[in-house]
Amino acid sequence: MPINSFDNYPMSWKPDLSRLTGPKYIALAELLERDIKSGKLKAGTKLPPQRELADFLDLNLSTITKVYKLCEQKGLLSASVGNGTYVSSDAAANPVLLCGKEDSHLIEMGAIVPFVTSNLKVKQYTELLMRKPDALELFSYGAPEGTRRQRTAGVTWLRKSGFCTDTEHIVLAAAGQNGLMAALGACFKSNDKIGTEPMTYPGVKTAAKLFGIHLLPVRSRDCEMTEEGIRYAAQNENIKGLYVIPDYQNPTSHTMSVGTRKMIAAVAKEENLLIIEDGINNLLCEHPLPPIASFAPEQTVYIASLSKTVCPGLRTAFIHVPDQFHEKLVTALYSMNIAISPLLATVSAALIEDGTAEEILEERKKGITERNRIVNQILEGFVIPCGLTAPLRSVQLPEYFTGKSFEICAKQAGVEVYGAERFSVGNRTPEKTVRISVTTPPSVEILTEGLQRLRALLQ
Repeated sequence: MPINSFDNYPMSWKPDLSRLTGPKYIALAELLERDIKSGKLKAGTKLPPQRELADFLDLNLSTITKVYKLCEQKGLLSASVGNGTYVSSDAAANPVLLCGKEDSHLIEMGAIVPFVTSNLKVKQYTELLMRKPDALELFSYGAPEGTRRQRTAGVTWLRKSGFCTDTEHIVLAAAGQNGLMAALGACFKSNDKIGTEPMTYPGVKTAAKLFGIHLLPVRSRDCEMTEEGIRYAAQNENIKGLYVIPDYQNPTSHTMSVGTRKMIAAVAKEENLLIIEDGINNLLCEHPLPPIASFAPEQTVYIASLSKTVCPGLRTAFIHVPDQFHEKLVTALYSMNIAISPLLATVSAALIEDGTAEEILEERKKGITERNRIVNQILEGFVIPCGLTAPLRSVQLPEYFTGKSFEICAKQAGVEVYGAERFSVGNRTPEKTVRISVTTPPSVEILTEGLQRLRALLQ
């Protein structure tokens, strides 16, 4: 029996070991996972200190340490130096946001999928390319980093953002998510920590979990990381890098100021942090701001994808890589078999070379602007303001909703949206917001219908 009595001691979790079988730390970790996923332990709950729980259960401290570590690796717990261990705010949320459900009664406004009208130009262009004498070569193996022509196209595309790099620092990947996977795998090790915004893209959460990398929220103000927050995370939490989406951030739709971009670049240099900058929405902005990479190219892996700007089916991402990570990233792309197809890379390069990609981008921005005006009109008073070319929007909910509860109600009303719980990092209470996609509904009429259903729920 434990020396101390815990009969009346306030502990957030008092597990019963009497029915557990097998190795204690595995059985206890499974019980903790069940209690979190069932809702018995709510998001943000502070767990008992390890020594207290070990004393209560009459177990070795090392057993409890293993339990907490196992659940932390699964993303269920968030530990902070000097602050304790908490149930992660997204512990019970599904971070996989996929489109493609064959449900004719559901208006998809959760997953972000560009509308397909501009893809006709890509189709026509590809058909012309297939008629050229050397077209057969496009069906062979390609270089993991792409050809010089393809990398030159990448340099041209990135310059539209005001970021000047060169072909020696550009590699290609089969879409931005794969580029992100390769960057995490090549540049970080298992158990490394990376700082993110308090709410971030779920794709980085699932990718980090696969590599055993821990994401920590950096203290922010007005949706932007603060200098003191980054320095604290670097010096006290020992983060090795940062992951940021400066333009139309997912899910808040916020665009980071130039001042904050310069600050992040400067602090990253001083603290020796590697920045992974996700520039997927940069060129969708009405007036694109220079990426963080333009202020710290030697500290930044910059990922620019054509998915949202030109055509998702091209599966083309251009990645700027600092010298010290170039070989590792190319090896990761090859080893993980996520190097780009020569056919798709050549189509992408040709579209950029003759200006067709720029035309498609402008068409997309016009279409998104039209849709955002409808969003602003129907969800006035609820939708958070941002630029008219944002492919996603954040909706502020009434006090009686949580993101998760509104997501459920919206689905019952025939509309798919995603609550803040899916995007939260760490142990803070999730915001009362949901993210909606502006671009996914196949027509303006269907978008309008979905928004009107949401408005009825919000009122």
